[in-house]
Amino acid sequence: MKKIAVVGAALENPAHTQKAFNDVVSAYKGIVKGRMGIPFDDENIAVISITVQAELDDINALTGKLGNIPGVTVKTAVSGGGK
Repeated sequence: MKKIAVVGAALENPAHTQKAFNDVVSAYKGIVKGRMGIPFDDENIAVISITVQAELDDINALTGKLGNIPGVTVKTAVSGGGK
């Protein structure tokens, strides 16, 4: 059953982490429904929110790969219901 989820990520030192992050997200572009990024230049952090719709295994695969990138912290909220 497909779920809707919001993946929140904090990228420390985005100049070094953003390419790897974007490469992973691009690999899952089929499940990505929306994305918003906010740079905090003074703190050298970027915060990114990604809304996805997919099977739970695919959501977990995406978040697992993102969380394995050094300097990236990921939290996910998954919908409880759906069709």
